[in-house]
Amino acid sequence: MTHPYAIDADTLSGMKPLRKVVFALGANLGDRLDNLQSALDELSNTPDVIVVDVSPVYETEAIGGPEDNPDFLNAVVVAETTQPPRTLIERAHAIESAYGRNREEPNGPRTLDVDVIVVGNVRQETDPTLPHPRAHQRAFVLVPWAAVDPLGEIPGHGRIVELLEDMDASGVRKTDLTLEVE
Repeated sequence: MTHPYAIDADTLSGMKPLRKVVFALGANLGDRLDNLQSALDELSNTPDVIVVDVSPVYETEAIGGPEDNPDFLNAVVVAETTQPPRTLIERAHAIESAYGRNREEPNGPRTLDVDVIVVGNVRQETDPTLPHPRAHQRAFVLVPWAAVDPLGEIPGHGRIVELLEDMDASGVRKTDLTLEVE
């Protein structure tokens, strides 16, 4: 008789590793908070993406782009997934497109920005580049991330709290606004 808790090796052959994925959300056009909440809802509804934590919402000055570029609302979503990086990037772009993201002007105003910052310890130069090539220089990503995952790391760059020690984060202001996981 087979043991009732025996694990068949063939059953395990399709298993994929569970990895941490960090998404950075931003919006500076339209109902910024609603756009961030919608992005979080869409990420929560993504197959094989389990939202673990969501940062507080921060307001930050736009970097680059036109002189009258409005301030952004930013947040970070920490999740676990079995999805490959390419699928996560495609999902992020689909969410942006669904909410009217315009990619014509670099650093221009946007209804929604969904960036994949890290996927586990993946380091790759090919599309998608991981970790995100400028995340280690962006206080509007690191400050919200540190609020929910102070031990977080960017592969090849180090711990986020240590990266923050060497940068001016004064333009990243915590708000009383929050995002809710469905």
